[in-house]
Amino acid sequence: MSTSNLKPHLTADMKSSMRSGDKARLKVIRMILAAIKQVEVDERIELDDARVIAVLDKMAKQRRESISQFEQAGRDDLVEIEKAELEVIQHYLPEALSEEEIRQLIDAAIAETGASDMKQMGQVMGKLKPQLQGRADMGQVSQLIKARLGKL
Repeated sequence: MSTSNLKPHLTADMKSSMRSGDKARLKVIRMILAAIKQVEVDERIELDDARVIAVLDKMAKQRRESISQFEQAGRDDLVEIEKAELEVIQHYLPEALSEEEIRQLIDAAIAETGASDMKQMGQVMGKLKPQLQGRADMGQVSQLIKARLGKL
């Protein structure tokens, strides 16, 4: 299994946040490292960058869902906290793909798998997930695939 470059980067950023007194950033980085450590302990493995990105992606998704729920409930104070946490988490995720880039990858995956209807959506998602993890909202990708396969 390949080694992780993200974990040492996170640890270094945690130390610099401690030195600079940036308590909000420090809290989020510690939360990220704790989530990574939890997966490592649960599965008894050392996470590589791909798995670290999957953990970060899950955390980002949780923040987006919380923001949506807190906005509906009118809790602007909690929305701001979640947005700040999401910003720190996104700093460690790869740069997001544009919708056009996502569509091109979907078209390539559909061509490669030979998918022609909704029954084969799982094959297309399986092909795309490693390429898109942390770089796109998988819910949005799912909707785009459904729309594309629905037209075939």
